[in-house]
Order: sequence, then structure tokens, then C-alpha cells
Amino acid sequence: MRSPCPPPPGRSAELRKRFAEEVRCERPGLSALCLLVAAEGDGRLDEAGMDAVEIELDRLAGELPHRPGSPHAWAVALRDLLGERYGFHGLPDDYRRLESSLLHEVLRRRRGLPILLSVVWIEVARRAGAPVYGVALPGHFVVGFGASEGPGAGQVLADPFDGGRVLTGSDAELLVAGATGGPLEPSMLAPAGTLDVVARILNNVRAWAAARPERTDVGLWALDLALLLPSRPARLRYERAQLLVQRGEFTVGAAELEAYAEIVEPVDPAAATRIRGEALAARALLN
Repeated sequence: MRSPCPPPPGRSAELRKRFAEEVRCERPGLSALCLLVAAEGDGRLDEAGMDAVEIELDRLAGELPHRPGSPHAWAVALRDLLGERYGFHGLPDDYRRLESSLLHEVLRRRRGLPILLSVVWIEVARRAGAPVYGVALPGHFVVGFGASEGPGAGQVLADPFDGGRVLTGSDAELLVAGATGGPLEPSMLAPAGTLDVVARILNNVRAWAAARPERTDVGLWALDLALLLPSRPARLRYERAQLLVQRGEFTVGAAELEAYAEIVEPVDPAAATRIRGEALAARALLN
């Protein structure tokens, strides 16, 4: 299957405007933002398709038992529904597919990256009234139910990538140790904010594109959306300028390198000088 391609410029501009408005809401919607990311990544996703995703999430929530009870009961109910009945899970091959980061494709294929499968879990559980949130463990995103102070305080973790398997404390420790080689810290179990989840999804898209030099278009739209987030690293502007040069857009890329050099000069004059040198080199490629 051919990897999805971004939409036409007019549609893209509209999606980015809506994304910028949504991220500045008092309570930005997770599914809404994920669908705007998906529509920017896949020009085939139209308004009817976006609505269909929300309707499907509503339908799945309606199949959950009414108020299962404890956080553990909620986790088991989601596992039974999404993991066992509908077969949502992940496989290593999903890390090699752009579709694994696009919500509508994850819902269609019932496969995806841990963070997108967690979005499905969160959105279905939230609609049913569960005390649910994402937990951004290093290298592996999972879902939390109940109190957020850790397993000893009643927190229950589930791994949607593994079909919603309910994790023990030692399971979480092993996941962290496998990713970092270090111990599980209490701060790692804190709920992930909506914009943090979206930023991590966009990071995954950028990483996918960075490994495929022929898909700089994907890296560029992911960067453009990341730059619309209220809190983002200034270095993203430098990354965008470099990507423009890589794409052969030397004049625009050089101008952005020069603008970034102005930003960093007060704190790192040596870096500013180096970046200006990159801008000069980019302009020289025009000759």
C-alpha cells in the first residue's frame, strides 16, 4: 500500500488554522487534534471521514459495561472490548508505517504505535466516564486508570500495544529498564497532557520521515504543526530550516537559518556564527 500523502495547499492551510485554534483552547480535544494531524498527513481524509472516526469512538464507548467500578475493572473492560473483541494491538512492523501514527488508519486497521492505540483507549474510555489518561513512559506509551500517584495509590496501567494487557508494577519497571536501562521514577507515571501527547505523535512522524529522505514532505508538515504548539523547542525552527535546504529550497532555508541565528546569538554567539555559515553555504548552492 502506498504511504499516505498530504492534502492540497488550500486544504492544508485550513487544517493548520483549525489546529492552531484547537491547541489554544482551554481544554483542547485529543481526538480532534489527532484527526487534524491525520488529515494533514493523508489527503484522502475528508470531513466525513473525520466525523466517522468520532462516531466510531462513540459507538465503541457505548459497548463498554456501565460504570465497571474500580480502576482495575475499567482496565479489564477496555482490554476485553478493544484488545480481545476487536483485536486492537501493535506489532514491530507498525513502527515502519506512517499509517501507525494516523488515528483514522489506526481505527481502521486496529493496529498502530503504542501512543495512537493509547489514544483509542483514552477516547473510548473517556466517553464512557472512566478515570483515564495517558502515561508517557520512556520509549513506550501506556494508559493509566484511577489515581495518578502510582500503583500503590490505586493507579492501574494498561498496555494497548499488547492488546490492553493490565500491567503489574514490575511490568512497568521492565518497560522502563528496557528503554533507558534505569529505574522507574514516580514522575514517569504522571498523566500526560493533551498537547504533550500530540507533540509526541508529531515527534514520531518526524522520526519516521527522517529515516526516509524521499519523504521530506512528511517531515515538513509534521514540523509545521509542531511549531503551532504553544510550548515548543526553539530548535524546531533550526530543524525546519535545515529540512528546507535538504529539499532544495535554498533561499527560504537560508533566510530561516539567518532568523534562527538572531534568536540564539544572545545566548550562544558561537552557535549563531556557525548557523550563519550554514546559511551562506545554502545560498552558495544557488550558483
